[in-house]
Amino acid sequence: MELKVGDRAPDFELLDGEGNTVKLSDFQGKRVILYFYPRDNTPGCTKEACGFRDRLSDFTAQNTVILGVSADDAKSHGKFTSKFDLNFPLLCDTENTVAEAYGSYGLKKFMGREFMGVFRHTFVIGPDGTLEKVYRKVKAEPHPAQVLEDLAELPPVS
Repeated sequence: MELKVGDRAPDFELLDGEGNTVKLSDFQGKRVILYFYPRDNTPGCTKEACGFRDRLSDFTAQNTVILGVSADDAKSHGKFTSKFDLNFPLLCDTENTVAEAYGSYGLKKFMGREFMGVFRHTFVIGPDGTLEKVYRKVKAEPHPAQVLEDLAELPPVS
């Protein structure tokens, strides 16, 4: 079943790159940008992460939290975070359970190969825990600016 706008966002509990437990329910009352990306330190993923980094104050001003999720472990997230001075949590979904719950894990095709992996998807979760926007066709570089622009269409979060 594919998640859509209006559905309840599946709750989760994952470790971040510093070993802290992060739960979706920790952010009740805030808007959450939950973005799934394939791998730390790859060109597209780096552009996307840096785009969110560079606009974090704009998201924060709208009571919005950014959470990046990939199958990388805490050590990889730590290196990625410090190399690019990322200012938001990257979550370790090493078993892909959260990616699966959000329909963001499955068979991928790249350069003639097929393999299982994480899809570049983003979910905007409202302060009440329901999905306000779902992005399934994401272009890494312009995406953070697009999400920020689209937030203007949603009710403000006080």
